[in-house]
Amino acid sequence: MSLITYLTNVKFGFGELSSLEAELANLGIKRPLLIADRGVVAAGLLDKVGTAAPSITSAPVFADTPSNPTEAAVRSALSEYSANDCDGLIAIGGGSPIDLAKGVALLATHNEPLETFAAILGGIPKITARVAPVIAIPTTAGTGSEVGRAALITLDDGRKLGFISPHLIPRLAICDPDLTVGMPAWLTAATGMDAVTHCLETYLSPRYNPPAEAIALDGLARAVAHIERAVADGSDLEARSEMLMAALQGGLTFQKGLGAVHALSHPLGGLKEVSLHHGTLNAVLLPAVLRFNASAVPEKYARIRQVLGLPDDADLAEWVRGLVSKIGMPGSLSAMGVPKAVFSEIANAAVADHSSATNPKPATAEDYARMLEESF
Repeated sequence: MSLITYLTNVKFGFGELSSLEAELANLGIKRPLLIADRGVVAAGLLDKVGTAAPSITSAPVFADTPSNPTEAAVRSALSEYSANDCDGLIAIGGGSPIDLAKGVALLATHNEPLETFAAILGGIPKITARVAPVIAIPTTAGTGSEVGRAALITLDDGRKLGFISPHLIPRLAICDPDLTVGMPAWLTAATGMDAVTHCLETYLSPRYNPPAEAIALDGLARAVAHIERAVADGSDLEARSEMLMAALQGGLTFQKGLGAVHALSHPLGGLKEVSLHHGTLNAVLLPAVLRFNASAVPEKYARIRQVLGLPDDADLAEWVRGLVSKIGMPGSLSAMGVPKAVFSEIANAAVADHSSATNPKPATAEDYARMLEESF
């Protein structure tokens, strides 16, 4: 077992789920609401959590988390939280249940409408330490939301907005690689590329934070060294552990900000015309964004090549495209079913997205439209 304290507490290692009962007592959570999704329930992971913490076997469960968390789902889960007089949350799953739990924790203690707290609408200082405590238990290796300060939630009007505050970081993350064993190959690939993108974008962000950059580069190296193994063999324990650590490290660097990949994938993920997986979107968009940013940070691109063991003249965008192909992911937005008709809308939304501000090269709506065309 390793106890990591960096932004929050992290229990990392095989079998760490067994610490849940004691950690609930440490945090003073007696009546938690469990947040999951149908996939987590079907995989029996909720049962494993109950076995680890017998005191919560009769706790209320909200398992209707959509693939992209919505304001409506937050309201529904909040009703369960209030009806059962809950005093904390346990989020089990990928980024969607964890982000949904953050939304519930926020609205359980803050009375204004959810939109009020959106980062791009000036909501960051409105989020206070009164946020209800959350324990995050990731079952995928990608989002890093278990240690992230943000929640991405699609509002009723279709806008997918970021809610950002250090108070939204879960009080504890229990990262047990056992819970990721047997994850389907496609989900392993998609969430793994999400972790790769997080490490790359946070490293390239212009904000000054050398410790976070060191963590991002280490996470990138771990992910790239093990993602193919994890996709090929879901029972490869070393690969599963290393991918979970890479995802965690990507999340630990979020305070540097992300970039153009996420500025585009956030509004794309809010589309009602087609349901799009966030990690897959990031993988498809990453090559075009890397090409766009290349001239702005050549010294950082050189360092990335060193970390990846690539030649000095290697094309990072093409290298990423090759990796995406090798692990069996779609290579274009058209293959994902994204219609060209939304490009103008998405490009304008990307400019306004909070991640755009920390892209290493300023991007206009026209720039974003070209990236979309290139990724199509």
